[in-house]
Amino acid sequence: MVSGTVSAGYAGQLFNYAISQGAEAGRLAALSGIAPEMLEDPDGRIPLASYVAAMRSAKELCNMPSFALRFGAARDFREFSVAGLICYASETMGEALAELNRYGRLVADVDLSDGKKRFELIQSEGELWLHDTRADPNAVPELTEATWSRFICETARHFPEAAFAKAVHVTHAAPAYAADYAEVWKAPVKFDSHWNAIKIDVSWLSIKLHNPSRYAFGVLSERADRLLEELERDRTARGRVEAALLPVLHKGEAAMEDVAARLGVSRQSLYRQLKDENVTYEDVLDDLRRRLSLYYLNGRNVSVSETAYLVGFSDPSSFSRAFKRWTGVSPSRHKTG
Repeated sequence: MVSGTVSAGYAGQLFNYAISQGAEAGRLAALSGIAPEMLEDPDGRIPLASYVAAMRSAKELCNMPSFALRFGAARDFREFSVAGLICYASETMGEALAELNRYGRLVADVDLSDGKKRFELIQSEGELWLHDTRADPNAVPELTEATWSRFICETARHFPEAAFAKAVHVTHAAPAYAADYAEVWKAPVKFDSHWNAIKIDVSWLSIKLHNPSRYAFGVLSERADRLLEELERDRTARGRVEAALLPVLHKGEAAMEDVAARLGVSRQSLYRQLKDENVTYEDVLDDLRRRLSLYYLNGRNVSVSETAYLVGFSDPSSFSRAFKRWTGVSPSRHKTG
């Protein structure tokens, strides 16, 4: 099963490109399970499995087997991620690569081999290679196609005179559209290789970027660091429980058994996972309700009764008692005070 997440901005760019190539938006959403509202916040997260489903559905809807290759080539990294903006605020391509390793999870949080950096520079037989360490790459060769297209074609687009890709290796077998690889990448391609890697010209690392900005770099890095903290939190059992609760809390569907089922685990397994993090399910639910209640009541046009409903209380008096336990005051006094 494909695990991990991608940014909603990345998925949104895939949708935009697919639609520009003839895909019908509603059909693509239905086939992938990615509703339009899931794409509204570019920093939101989309399950990688849904993203892959969108990629493969786009191939069919656009009648374009090489869709991933061409999508990666067509979309500028700065258009869909703070990570791309940080890379382009760097001084050189070498520095940009280091920042990509630091913040690349904000674009695609995928499994890596042995906890390595996503992209490694490796010397082999006197040549320098850029190696993608993504685990089990042949499960989704489309990610390899889009990734290498982005590296190669963005360099060619912004630095047409710069040398970069001397050869490209991929671990998957040659598809029926293998000729498209050489057309898009403008470099010799080896299929069924032992690694996914680009043989690069060492001069690429010292290319000066056009408009580096240390101010923008600092501002963007601060934002990206906060997003990384959120992403790391979402990897915890607590974060997964909160993510499962948010869309259904107002329906009163907050039973631990229901949440465990949504997460695909047993109630006992979820109990143990939370216990390992020194928290109980009741603690997580209570704290989420507290934070959401304060969010709704602090400066937002949401009444006390509406807030009670939104955080899963069917009885306003029960909500008032809980709120007073959390804050020491009633919700109505908090809102007016």
